[in-house]
Amino acid sequence: MIPFLAIAAAAGVAACQGCKVPSTGAVSADADTEPAATTPTVRLYVLSNVAGALEPCGCTKDQLGGIDHLAAFIESQRDEAPNRLVVGAGPLLFTDPEVKPERSSQDAWKAEAMALAAKEIGLAAWAPGENDWALGADSLAKYQEQAGAAVLGKNLGGAKGVEGVAVRDVAGVKVGLVGVSDPKGRAGAYPAGLQAGPAIEAMKAGIEEAKKQGARVFVGLAALPRGEALRLADSVPELHVLVLGKPSERGDGNDGQKPPVMIGSTLVVETPNHLQSVAVVDLFLRGGGDGPLVFADAGGVAKAEELMSLSTRIRELEIRLNGWEGDKRVSAKDVADRKADLDKLRAEKAKLEAAETKVTGSFFRYNLVEVREKLGADKDVAGQLLAYYKRVNAHNKEAFADRVPEPAPKGEASYIGIDACTNCHDEERKVFDQTAHARAYATLQQDFKEFNLDCVSCHVTGYGKPGGSTVTHNAALQNVQCEECHGPGSLHAKDPEKKGLIVLSPPPESCVTQCHHPPHVEGFEPMAKMQLILGPGHGRD
Repeated sequence: MIPFLAIAAAAGVAACQGCKVPSTGAVSADADTEPAATTPTVRLYVLSNVAGALEPCGCTKDQLGGIDHLAAFIESQRDEAPNRLVVGAGPLLFTDPEVKPERSSQDAWKAEAMALAAKEIGLAAWAPGENDWALGADSLAKYQEQAGAAVLGKNLGGAKGVEGVAVRDVAGVKVGLVGVSDPKGRAGAYPAGLQAGPAIEAMKAGIEEAKKQGARVFVGLAALPRGEALRLADSVPELHVLVLGKPSERGDGNDGQKPPVMIGSTLVVETPNHLQSVAVVDLFLRGGGDGPLVFADAGGVAKAEELMSLSTRIRELEIRLNGWEGDKRVSAKDVADRKADLDKLRAEKAKLEAAETKVTGSFFRYNLVEVREKLGADKDVAGQLLAYYKRVNAHNKEAFADRVPEPAPKGEASYIGIDACTNCHDEERKVFDQTAHARAYATLQQDFKEFNLDCVSCHVTGYGKPGGSTVTHNAALQNVQCEECHGPGSLHAKDPEKKGLIVLSPPPESCVTQCHHPPHVEGFEPMAKMQLILGPGHGRD
């Protein structure tokens, strides 16, 4: 598989409060002794709407996301940017605002794994979203303690464990973090006992409070609708950086990029959800004095739109090349030509990213870094994820031991499994055995995920359907078998000559609607990928 290109060059690691960060001395105010321009005074690592996304589904190689990859990236850049803070806005702990009763244990442990991983990456603070109260205020307070991060909502009343302001000393520079949030649900109701006041007034009050504690750099964290958040930036010019997140998140769909913008002298940043990317904001303080700081753009924002355009063109080429993998109908010349085009675009993008704008005084640089496998995997975070998967696997195996599929209604077909199909379709079985579909369940077993409710449905046949399979009752229906595409076969097996009892030629799009869709698969080309499961007697003469 040809990996997708990182949207931005790896720029370095964000500053961490607590873990894996060496102590450093104060930054001198004397311009002659200031660090070189390659070493930021403070580096911000920015995350938006993580929403419980520990890692992406592994249907294709090198997909976006993975908190173990993010942790590895942070650690790898320690020397480049030792003075760093990791901050976020929007839901952190849960995928949805509500937790279904059957998922309560798994989702609670997943949130705990996220909190422990957040501690490893050094999360300093986040502005919460509705999802973070999915299991109540007491649970949020527990996760906050495990994460070691401040939950900031200056405008929130009745919120247990939620603060308004956190001031962090980063190498002698005090950074004021102020959070606001509007975590109401679809019906307009807030989590139990919670009230939300005006965000602008709360942000202004928070900055004044941070000033009294000696803060000179001000970072706002806002889990608000985007339009409201942008008005906040316009109304509070003291903010140097405003991090945006959603007040609520639903489902596992991935968002696209939103370019950073300048509102006055405030840099406004919102990253794609589910840890697809992390924004890196380097702040360089230059010169002494106690007056207000203003950071000029020395690279990143002015060219963000052009970089996004290049990234889109690169992604389109990568998707095309991924779709061609294994397709013998595509000529080697076409593949070579497209790879050459891709290399040119990548070089153009790298050159643009490397260009810097000369400025005087204090300045910032912005980069967006895709979170991918090539960043590595932090062994501590990877160990925490493995412990989570093992814990869930053992629990669900017992908890759902008696869960059997509903029987098919009288007169309708049920699932019989591939061994029964093989009685008449031996040639097709030989083709199936050579495909990745034949090993789908084993990929879960090797990672202790075969009883995980987030994973199993796309690795067995007839999941959750009448006469099909469940998370524990699937022995004859493990892997992506014939009936997943052709439909349940009991009636067809009884009367093979009768028409209309089976789907003879499944449309390629059916793969997309059932499993191979974002965020599980990026750039899936059903027509091309269909060729990988065809062979003599199965779609080919």
